[in-house]
Amino acid sequence: MHLTHNPDNPPADTIAFADFLKVDIRIGTIMRAEEFPEARKPAFKLWIDFGPGVGVKKSSAQITEHYTCADLVGRQVAAVVNFTPRQIGKFMSEVLTLGYPDDQGRIILANVDQTMPNGARLV
Repeated sequence: MHLTHNPDNPPADTIAFADFLKVDIRIGTIMRAEEFPEARKPAFKLWIDFGPGVGVKKSSAQITEHYTCADLVGRQVAAVVNFTPRQIGKFMSEVLTLGYPDDQGRIILANVDQTMPNGARLV
C-alpha cells in the first residue's frame, strides 16, 4: 500500500480502541531481499522473519528510492501481519511493511530504535 504524501490531509475517521487491537503490527527482521522487476511500480520482494508465532512472511515493498537489497537484509521493520494476502504479479505479498512518505512521496521504513525480538507486537 502506498499513500500519497499530503501534509494537509486530515486524520482518518475516529475508531474504537477495540478496532485498533484488531490490527496486528509486529517487528520482524528482513532475511532476504530481491529486486521485483515485474511489479508495476519499483519494488522489492522481502522475506521477513516474525519469530515462531508468525514465521517468515513475504512482502512487496515500494521502497527502492531510499534502500538497496543489501541495505535491507538484517534490518528490523514493522509490518501488519494479519491483512489478507495480495497477489502482486506472480508474487504473493503476505504482510504490509510499514513506512512513511518523505516530502517527495518516497517511502521511509517505520522501525524501532532498539533491537526487538522478532514477533514483538505493537501495543
